[in-house]
Amino acid sequence: MTVVDAEPVAQAPARRELPPSMVERMTLIMDAFTDRTTRLTLEDVARRTSLPRSTAHRILEQLVRLRWLDHTRSGYGLGRRALGLGGDGAHADIRSAAAGRLHELQIRTGLVVHLAVLDEAEVHYLDKAGGRFAANVPSWVGGRVPAHATALGKAMLAGLEPEEAEARLDSVRERPPARSVAVPPKLHQELNRIRRRQGIAFEYGAYFPGIACVAAPVQGPAGPVAAISLAGEVRAPLDRVAPLVLDAARQVSCDLYPGPERAANPGRPDAPSR
Repeated sequence: MTVVDAEPVAQAPARRELPPSMVERMTLIMDAFTDRTTRLTLEDVARRTSLPRSTAHRILEQLVRLRWLDHTRSGYGLGRRALGLGGDGAHADIRSAAAGRLHELQIRTGLVVHLAVLDEAEVHYLDKAGGRFAANVPSWVGGRVPAHATALGKAMLAGLEPEEAEARLDSVRERPPARSVAVPPKLHQELNRIRRRQGIAFEYGAYFPGIACVAAPVQGPAGPVAAISLAGEVRAPLDRVAPLVLDAARQVSCDLYPGPERAANPGRPDAPSR
């Protein structure tokens, strides 16, 4: 009897699924954030990347610690280090959105207008506009001052989670800058008052002697992304112009984050109290 060899049945090649390297996993996660307004939960990230939830959580926390991402109650989003890539493009967007509002504020009030962002425990000035009095306000575009000593900084600190604001203030207490002022013991009480005033903050000569300032935050999906202020002499009627600052900041928020992504309160400001 002749035995005919049976033709071997073709078998699918074994599937090789090598776990991606740490760099590849981090890249998968960073690619899930399509722009600066994207906010994702842990479950969102795990689903988009197909990474195990525990793995995604571990890498997310490392990226937060290294400031590539930030983490708030609304989820994870791009952090300062990621937003700072590419020539500080995020700041260029903020400056562009605010330019017209700053000009209008300066024309209406005659006071000095500032636009700034919060960088750790410092205010970083992005823009400044003013008339002849501008020379009397020793701020400059690109300059940095302690956040807790300015209305701009306090307006943004008040918009952070209390734990994050405290962590930033602790960095000042531990390593004070060369030119600074002490963190007031009752600063957190003042931040609470600022929150009750819808984010409006005042400062009277703490860092720039003889200069008073009122500021309001530009809100993003996860909190303040910038702040706008008016500055003048200490006797300037800042209470009267505070609603104008708040309205301008809200308009910039609308321009930067239209639709449901915007976190700013669309309502009209009430007259603030000092």
